[in-house]
Amino acid sequence: MIDFETEDCLHQRQKISVSIKRQKFYSKKFHFQSMAGALLSAVVERLGSFISSEFKLTVTVKEEVQKLQIKFRTIQAVLNDAEKRQLKEESVKLWLDKLEGVSYEIDDVLDEWNTVMTKAEIEKQQKEFEEEEKAETSTAMKRKVWPLISVPNLFQHRDIAHKIKDLNEKLDEINKEKEMYGFELSRAIEDVVERPKTTSYVDVSEILGRDKVKNDLVSILLGKGAEKEKHPHVISLVGMGGMGKTTLAQLAFNDQEVQAHFDIKVWVCVSDPFDQCKVAKEILESVEHQSPNLTALQSLLDRICDRVRGKKFFLIFDDVWSEDFSMWKPFRDALKSCGSQGSRILVTTRKDQVAKMMESANTIKLNELSEEDCWLVFSKIAFFDKDPQQREQLEYFGRQISKKCKGLPLAAKTLGSLMRFKKSREEWWNVLNNNLWELEDVERGLFAPLLLSYYDLSSPLKRCFSYCAVFPKDHVFNVEALVYMWIAHGFVKSKENMEVEIMAREYFENLAIRSFFQECRENGGFTSCKMHDIVHDFAQSITKAHHLGYSTGSQFPPSTDRSKNLRTVIFFSHSDYNMSNLVQNFSRLRVLTLNSTMKLPDTIGYLIHLRYLDVYICKEAFSFGKCVLPETIGNLCNLQFLRLRQVWPYQPIILPQGIGKLINLRLLTGEYLVIPREIGRLTSLKTLTSVVNDEDCKGCKFEELKNLIHLRYLTLFFNEGPDPMFTIAPNDRRIESNVLILNALELPQDLEKLNIMNYLGTTMSPRLLASLTNLKELYLNSARELMSLPPLGKIPRLESLRISLAGSLKKVGVEFLGIESENKKEDIKIFPNLKYLQFNAMLDWEEWIGGTREGGKEDEDCITIMPRLQKLTIRRCRKLKSLPDFLRTTPLKELVIDRCPIIKKRCRRDTGEDWRNISHIPIIKLWDSDSDSDSDSESSSADAELQV
Repeated sequence: MIDFETEDCLHQRQKISVSIKRQKFYSKKFHFQSMAGALLSAVVERLGSFISSEFKLTVTVKEEVQKLQIKFRTIQAVLNDAEKRQLKEESVKLWLDKLEGVSYEIDDVLDEWNTVMTKAEIEKQQKEFEEEEKAETSTAMKRKVWPLISVPNLFQHRDIAHKIKDLNEKLDEINKEKEMYGFELSRAIEDVVERPKTTSYVDVSEILGRDKVKNDLVSILLGKGAEKEKHPHVISLVGMGGMGKTTLAQLAFNDQEVQAHFDIKVWVCVSDPFDQCKVAKEILESVEHQSPNLTALQSLLDRICDRVRGKKFFLIFDDVWSEDFSMWKPFRDALKSCGSQGSRILVTTRKDQVAKMMESANTIKLNELSEEDCWLVFSKIAFFDKDPQQREQLEYFGRQISKKCKGLPLAAKTLGSLMRFKKSREEWWNVLNNNLWELEDVERGLFAPLLLSYYDLSSPLKRCFSYCAVFPKDHVFNVEALVYMWIAHGFVKSKENMEVEIMAREYFENLAIRSFFQECRENGGFTSCKMHDIVHDFAQSITKAHHLGYSTGSQFPPSTDRSKNLRTVIFFSHSDYNMSNLVQNFSRLRVLTLNSTMKLPDTIGYLIHLRYLDVYICKEAFSFGKCVLPETIGNLCNLQFLRLRQVWPYQPIILPQGIGKLINLRLLTGEYLVIPREIGRLTSLKTLTSVVNDEDCKGCKFEELKNLIHLRYLTLFFNEGPDPMFTIAPNDRRIESNVLILNALELPQDLEKLNIMNYLGTTMSPRLLASLTNLKELYLNSARELMSLPPLGKIPRLESLRISLAGSLKKVGVEFLGIESENKKEDIKIFPNLKYLQFNAMLDWEEWIGGTREGGKEDEDCITIMPRLQKLTIRRCRKLKSLPDFLRTTPLKELVIDRCPIIKKRCRRDTGEDWRNISHIPIIKLWDSDSDSDSDSESSSADAELQV
């Protein structure tokens, strides 16, 4: 369990060399700087929205809310002074603590009232829906009736009035105490999150000042090794946090010579505590490329030995803390008995004793950077996109700031990222002379730079950053899930004409560009990232325990007093907790994530505040090949994000009839979702996957999707049985049904991403795709009866196109491009915005032609094909005979040919018939392996013949 105020803070203080008295003194400051201003600002905004609500309020309720708003605004005016004075005055700290408690209570009360309003709206919509149903058919079958939801009545008005009046009295007391302190007034500053003027990320992959260390490390790794050398051969990188140990290990791990030298390469994050089974599972998963089904340590180690026996392996244990030899001994003994001579184990640790405990043959001590190297790291980031005149004006201040990094690469990177967005001499002077430098802080200088960067954030961004402490150290963040959680908690302020999901993404980019995240991976936008362990320590020190993450070995549930105030519960590990007790223990939850050992209870419907629910459907929840979710989910009227995952693919998840009541739902994802007919009422939906057109399960009809006018991302799954991937011969009725459905389908005009899976028709409606003028991504997966492709070249904004498992398709021609005889003399662009094109597993595909017409060169001059194409990937298309001529006029930067023997031969330099069409491409990869990695081999076209 992550308890930020007790266990982890104590553990953190034991690890970090710092004056305990000084650390406690400053940890008080960190929390309230994070929450007091940010939380108060959010509550005041909600109070304003409450008063201006379209729902009619009694005079009493309205007056009480206005009193709250006025008092909060008065307190906001003195908050800056109060947060400074709490450092020296314990009574001020206690006053701020009371203020925060009342703020949370008010937020809950307003949310309860908002729920009453939402349910009233749902009831109104339900009545309208039933009337429309009756009008459509007088012979309609009797439908299940939802429980009536009471409209807000006098009793509910009175109840809310009493609660707000009680809170007003509490705030009166806080306000009176405020007068005793004589706080200074400060001008209110609007919380604005400004998008960086540039989103270019500085390349800091090279480690300045570490060239010799890196070369020495690589030499040790590549050494042939004497026959008498210790086995396994352990190398330790030792240094304090923020010194660059992990980054240096990554450079060595990814070195081309190192990659080629070892048969097996494994990276494992160990951290604290050293969980032997978890580490063993990660090693085995990396070797076998799948999750092991073993649980016992000895069984895992035996399997590891079987996989690496006789092979030269390179294993990295990153971030080792435990000095207990008994934790390491089973791994040492197992690896000693297998693996060939020359195998290497690299350990990164902050502790010399760990290196000794692991019997290191080589220990490399990382010391601080020189003053000049530290300046180079800092200035490379801080002066990125600044002109020479600005650099000249600011360099003096920059060198003085760089000295305060004390040779720590992470500090230099963090401060460089902060100063990158400060343009004036006054701003640089203020940073240089900030009193935070007086802090005798963690790791001899790292917390002061982090605090400076943290205080530079707006209140919403502070809340988003500090929230990340709920995740365990070394956690790989799913960026999409993280930003949805921010939205669920109300951390993200909406902007006029900007969707909240886009705004949340900008929040993440803002934090990433300031170095609060690292190892950010992109695929048309950020997909995953990590947080440096020192940055994670810092996040924990400024966060209070309203959010909880459960890990193996922790006590659960926490105390009753703490449980009732929790806003987040995330299970990162299996737990035997009785889920039926959810409501009584966690009644105020906004975010809940369950794992695969937990069955969703019926009581879930009573968590009225819930906004984000992520459920891994356990196998016990399936009965007769399908899972029926509790009807009570329909009571979660505030729910915005519902993610459903499952162990067994293609097993239907039947959503409850009441799903149509979730009118605030923005995202609904799963692998095989059967949704009732009310889906057309979910008009707030932006993302929907994978909705099944299921005749057997009486699911929704695809035609209802046209009502979802805000939908941006959609996956359609044409069902034909329990496991469609293994159905050999679909019957004629289903084929005809699929064609009729697709031809009649109407989709929202603003749809940007569309996946069509398991479509059985022989043709596809050109009308449907032509109507999607805003479509950017299209994925056709498992259209195995398809005989020809529709004119996809006409989709004006299409940027990414993937086509897989079109097993009956033999020819791709001009119909795919959308070239028609009637516009023969017109200047036309085909696929005008396409950047990424992939064909996969088209087993009968033989011909790909296009770009020429009967009229000859005169007609060719009128046509431009794929003028923005960047990457083309063709995999497992063994019968494909040639590539089209038009590729030579595209700006292709990368071509991947994988398991396509005929094409691979034709693409060889000089001797291949297709070489003239691809010779301009900088990166050409010709593979015959099962690897989908894009990092295996890269080269210019000059030596493309070597990429086999």
